[in-house]
Amino acid sequence: MQLSNFKALTFDCYGTLIDWESGMIAGLAPLIDRCRDTPSRDLVLQTHARHESTQQAQTPAMPYARLLATVYRRIAEEWGLAVGWDECVAYGNSVGDWPAFPDSVEALAYLKQHFKLVILSNVDAASFAGSNRRLGIGFDAVYTAEDIGSYKPDPRNFTYMLSRLETLGIGKADILHTAESMFHDHKPAKAFDLASAWIYRRHDKQGFGATMHPGDMPAYDFRFNSMTDMVEAHRREIG
Repeated sequence: MQLSNFKALTFDCYGTLIDWESGMIAGLAPLIDRCRDTPSRDLVLQTHARHESTQQAQTPAMPYARLLATVYRRIAEEWGLAVGWDECVAYGNSVGDWPAFPDSVEALAYLKQHFKLVILSNVDAASFAGSNRRLGIGFDAVYTAEDIGSYKPDPRNFTYMLSRLETLGIGKADILHTAESMFHDHKPAKAFDLASAWIYRRHDKQGFGATMHPGDMPAYDFRFNSMTDMVEAHRREIG
């Protein structure tokens, strides 16, 4: 199997192209700073993952910005901190401020020359618009949780994406699902028999950070530690 066998790259955005962990830590700083005992970065991210995953399962149609505001409130409650709703909403609206990984813009510009580029993301349209401005690329299709009414790893999200891509002439065999999260992306991708590329942004860290543990580790077809590594692998293939 080679990268050049595929026609379309379907991307998770947050954790793969956008450095959501840094964005989360910055956005949660008002809570972290008020803690008597400062929690570690990993503990903050794990706490966020737990509340986010629970809220997504409970309220699958809730737009992501509103859902993040609720997550902020739940974390504050767990840590025994009082917060106003305006503070929660500010965190929910911070997604567009989360930084892109340093290699994302250049990598996407290169890959756009060789593949259709598609987003399948657990986000709302307004939040993604801010991130898209940071990425500076015109995606060929964008499918959000807000469009679908559920959050990955719900199989509905992949069913939705595959049915829409079929109308664009892109079949399952044409797709390489490209993502960091084992929980949100690689596990359901394998259930749909999609080829996948693991962008292992956390290769130098322990644990799963801002995503839940996937249980049994799913299979994947490619592994790269960065988008730059993926681009270089493609360049080698095509000479």
